[in-house]
Amino acid sequence: MTGGTGFVGRTLTQKLTERGYGVTLLTRSIRQHESLPPGASFVEGDPTQKGAWLERVPEHEIIINLAGAPIFDRWTKKYKKTMRDSRVLTTQNLVTALSGREGKETVFLSTSAVGYYGFYGDEELHEGSPPGSDFLATVTREWEASALEAEKYGVRVLLCRFGIVLGSGGGALGEMVPVFKKGLGSPLGNGKQWISWIHEQDLVDIYLFLIERKGESGPINCTARNPVTNKELTKALGEALKKSTLMPAVPGFVIKLMKGEVGSVLLNGQKVLPRRLLHMGFNFRFSSIRDALKDIL
Repeated sequence: MTGGTGFVGRTLTQKLTERGYGVTLLTRSIRQHESLPPGASFVEGDPTQKGAWLERVPEHEIIINLAGAPIFDRWTKKYKKTMRDSRVLTTQNLVTALSGREGKETVFLSTSAVGYYGFYGDEELHEGSPPGSDFLATVTREWEASALEAEKYGVRVLLCRFGIVLGSGGGALGEMVPVFKKGLGSPLGNGKQWISWIHEQDLVDIYLFLIERKGESGPINCTARNPVTNKELTKALGEALKKSTLMPAVPGFVIKLMKGEVGSVLLNGQKVLPRRLLHMGFNFRFSSIRDALKDIL
C-alpha cells in the first residue's frame, strides 16, 4: 500500500489486518516510534523513484495505491509538477513492478478522483461520463491511463474515483472544523456548487468490497449516494458543531485571490453518483450528510 500512513490508509490498514490480511506499507522514512497493527509492516522507499522497494511489489496479491500530494495547496508551477509526479510517477513505478506478477491473480486498486469529470454544474455524472479538460482532469486522466497499463500483465485494475473524504483524522474536515468552531463558517461563492462526499468508513468498506468481489474492473465512483451543495454542507456542519453559519458567503473573487487557480475547484464542483457500486449492491452506512457528520464529530 502506498500512501498508507495517511488518514484513509491508517483506517484501511486496520480493517485489512482485522480480516487477516498481511499489509506492507511503503513509506519514505520509517519512524521507529510509529506503531502498526499486528500483521502490518513497513518498507522504505520513495514511490516516485525507482529503488529496492520495487522488488517487494510482486510478493503481493493486492496493490493499493493511495499516494498523491494534496490538491488544495496553492497551484504554483512547481506544485503542479509535484501533484502530477506524485500520482503518475508512483503509478508508473508500481505498474513496472507488477510485470513480475504476470500470470498470477492480482488486483490493483489505484486511487483516482472525481476531478476526472471536470465541471458540469448540476449535471449528474457517472462512470461513463466524459472527462473534463481542466488541469485536475488532465492529471487524473494521465493517472488512470498509467494504472490501466497493468492490464497487459493480466492485473485486474480498479480506478477508485474519490469524492471529498470526510473523516476525523484529517482531510477536508481537518481544515473546515476549526474555522466553523470559531463561528466563521459560511458558504463559498454562491454555495450552489455540488460536493460529492464520502464518509471515511464507507470508503474503507468500498475497498474491502471491491477486493473480495471478483471480476470487477475499471472506474468506480467512491462517493455517497446523495451529494450536497456547498450551502447544504455548510448548514449541516454548523448544526453538527452547534455553531452559527450566518456569516456572509465568501465572494468568489476573494477565494481566487487567496487560493489562486485551486479556487476554481472550491467554487465549482461535480454532482457525482456511485452508479456502479449501487448496481453491485454495495450498502452505504452513511447516505445523509447530517448522519455522516454526526458520526464523525
